[in-house]
Amino acid sequence: MAECENNHDNRQPPNLDTQRPNLSELLDRGWKIFEEVDSTNLPLGSSSIQVGVKRGIGMLEEASIMVAQLDLFSRNEELEEVATAELKYLLLPALLGALTMKQTSRDKRLQIVQTARAYFMDFLKRCKEYNISHFKIPTSAEKDPSCVDAPEDGSTAAKSVPCPSDLVAMAAQRQSKIERYRQKKELETRLSHLRPAVDSGLDDDDVNRDFYLLNIQRWVTVCLEEIESIDQEVEILNKMDVLKHSAAKQPTQPDRHPMKPFILTKNALQAQVFGPGYPSLPTMTVDDWYEQHRKHGVLPDQAISKRDDDANATEREEEEKEKKAEQDDEESLLKARNWDEWRDAHRRGYGNRHNMG
Repeated sequence: MAECENNHDNRQPPNLDTQRPNLSELLDRGWKIFEEVDSTNLPLGSSSIQVGVKRGIGMLEEASIMVAQLDLFSRNEELEEVATAELKYLLLPALLGALTMKQTSRDKRLQIVQTARAYFMDFLKRCKEYNISHFKIPTSAEKDPSCVDAPEDGSTAAKSVPCPSDLVAMAAQRQSKIERYRQKKELETRLSHLRPAVDSGLDDDDVNRDFYLLNIQRWVTVCLEEIESIDQEVEILNKMDVLKHSAAKQPTQPDRHPMKPFILTKNALQAQVFGPGYPSLPTMTVDDWYEQHRKHGVLPDQAISKRDDDANATEREEEEKEKKAEQDDEESLLKARNWDEWRDAHRRGYGNRHNMG
């Protein structure tokens, strides 16, 4: 009994600091979650994947807060002054942006892509400060004022021809994409050679430093591609939002009241006959029904009456032309006169010997 009391007295509360993951563990776990999500065959919108994405984002956000509190990076220092063990923390914004893009909430899609873009831009700016790679910081696309995208009347039927500045920009953009793709493949090949040594726990400062620098350079190309894709998606999302608002502002058509039932009669006399027998239903003649629908413009022939008139006018013109041509043709006139004389001299059915035996 005394021993139990002594054991109970010797118990101490667990140390909470030892259970909390440190900065390196937070980064490694968040990085691993991203690689698992990026390489999984499961649907991205599945609940298990989204739970992992949120957990990874939480870990990387906590690691980013710790990096800011420790003040690991400074604008006044060069890349050579950054310790090898601290280089990998430069990847935090890039990994945060990549995991943020894995979220699949449709209602918050615009907010998601804008947040991811902010993370990617933060990463690129930090890499630019340290001159880790040669690239141009992307900016919001601005249209050349000398190029006209649409006619002044607002119609979208005619499309303008791209101006020379746009063509030059498109060619430069295509060339930069090709260069980024080539550089990305080259970096991935070099990383595949260094990864086994790093995963084996080899304590070589040069190998580890090259590994993290190559990873940072590879993520520079990835972030540039992601920002370009995000800018295009944001433009589409904004246009969709405008279309939704414009559709909501359009006036709704007034509801048509259903027509009351009635008895359709041929004339007024039948209307008088059916009227007293069916006092709850009004009676209407065909002429009254036609006149009522004609006033409202709901008759089937009213929609095509104008086209019929035009067609009849064209036919009449053609007939008049044919008549004038026949009048001018002496041979046709002579033939018609001979035919009329023959018909006068012979009774109808003359010469018909069919079924006469």
